[in-house]
Amino acid sequence: MAHPSLGTLSPSESAFLAELELVTVVPRQKMSGMQLLGGNIPQLRPPTRTPLPLWLALLLKRQRRADIAPPSWLSTHALTTILDRETSDLTLRDEFCDPPRLTQTTGSTGSAGGRRADNTMQTPPFQPTSLADFLNITGAEGDEPEQSLPYHWLEVSQMLLAEAADDIPESEAVRRLLRDLKEVRAAKLRRRWRTEGERNTALDSNAGIRLNGIGSMEVGEARGFLCGVVDELRRLDSSREASAREAWEEGGSGAGPGGAGDSEDEDML
Repeated sequence: MAHPSLGTLSPSESAFLAELELVTVVPRQKMSGMQLLGGNIPQLRPPTRTPLPLWLALLLKRQRRADIAPPSWLSTHALTTILDRETSDLTLRDEFCDPPRLTQTTGSTGSAGGRRADNTMQTPPFQPTSLADFLNITGAEGDEPEQSLPYHWLEVSQMLLAEAADDIPESEAVRRLLRDLKEVRAAKLRRRWRTEGERNTALDSNAGIRLNGIGSMEVGEARGFLCGVVDELRRLDSSREASAREAWEEGGSGAGPGGAGDSEDEDML
């Protein structure tokens, strides 16, 4: 869990943002369209599939007014493929599966995602990576959805399993696969921090770490831990420097913060 006092998102805050993700609903009854701050909600006509924000889809599900079509990646086949690739692919030993590619469709500002009429690209969470027909929207071929997880995969899957488990085939198997996938990626993330930390320390470098494919919840949990460790290291380092300076001031011109090298440099000048 992310530390609440280190300037990072808590799991509940990350889940709140994930509710803006688009999912596919199958209406059970007609409903007129609505104009909301986040955009226009189209009219619902059963049995036409319609993309809606997750928060609204869950509300309609609780009211028994719509069913939710699970995303293409939230299935036993897709999750098994991703888990096998995360654990068996030697090229991904310390890497994560690539995220879904951005859509390149041109259209209006509707909820389907892609490029707007002014040619600006919509960014997550407005990319339709959690729609049931995401493969058809991107025009991709092959098994790309089975090897990709969206940015809010953990939050979306938890909410769908909690509120719409009856709409997800083999929901218990999906739960187990998600739990295994989370543990595998967490262990890989810890190993990645350790490896990169030792490498940057040896090179005395402040280089960053590339984390393509990591999810929002995973970022929050790692950031909380790492910020605490870095702050503690900085505090210890500043205490060590203060102690060395005090010893140097008390001992005169002995080996202090700069050591004898400072006097020799001054003589040379």
